[in-house]
Amino acid sequence: MKRLLAAALLVASCVAPPAVAPAPSPATSPSPSPARPELLLATTTSTQDSGLLDVLVPDFEKKTGYKVKTSAVGTGAALAIGARGDADVVLVHAPSLELDFMKQGNAERRLFIMHNDFIVVGPASDPAKIKGKPVLDAFKALAAAQAPFISRGDNSGTDVLEKSLWRQAGITPAKPWYIEAATGMGQTLQIASEKTAYTITDRATYLANKSHLQLDILNGGDPPLLNYYHVITVSPTKFPKVNAAGANAFADYLVHPDTQKLIASFGLDKFGQQLFFPDAGKPDPSG
Repeated sequence: MKRLLAAALLVASCVAPPAVAPAPSPATSPSPSPARPELLLATTTSTQDSGLLDVLVPDFEKKTGYKVKTSAVGTGAALAIGARGDADVVLVHAPSLELDFMKQGNAERRLFIMHNDFIVVGPASDPAKIKGKPVLDAFKALAAAQAPFISRGDNSGTDVLEKSLWRQAGITPAKPWYIEAATGMGQTLQIASEKTAYTITDRATYLANKSHLQLDILNGGDPPLLNYYHVITVSPTKFPKVNAAGANAFADYLVHPDTQKLIASFGLDKFGQQLFFPDAGKPDPSG
């Protein structure tokens, strides 16, 4: 009997335990893969020079699967690229030029995204004594003193705004004190710093470059200095080759509440202040 019991125990010990099915792995959503993943974006230099695109573009690409190729130029040049059908979407800040672009049938959608503001910067010594004056009075003082002023001179949104301010002040600026650099915002600031001159800039680009500039903020906060940004999708009717699906995806991304929060928080950690103010869904004061 003992032998039989030992044999039974030996057989039982050699039997493999029942297999346990592995736990199912958590479901993972497939990565988005658009039919046409390459998206051509033409935009103003301020979105590039401020660093905002370095935040938004990777986030957009991760969420949608698109790959963005960016041309950061002045607003006038960005709209010209769009008017040739060589961009799918533009992100710019010159309402008068944008509305002309729309009237010419070059666009399908134009959405109000955000705003920031322009500031007048110059040497800390402020030889023209413009600090704290209303911006039009400041421009009159610059002309009266013939203080060196560096204009972008590139038909960008900043350039259009600056020339509008001279007109409103009743002044036609001219050489030798008025210099058109035909450069982007970051380069224009550098030239003004090197020449101990004045210029006008968007606040975000100035703060992003402030550490290597010898320029102080002298004027800001006036209503004429508000700076409105719009995203515009290029017309697939006029330009059948454009990536309309990608353009609409980018426009929808920019007005999404999560992106608007991202825009609102940009710059707070580095500069201690908000650089762009989200405006999606708000009344558009620029028309």
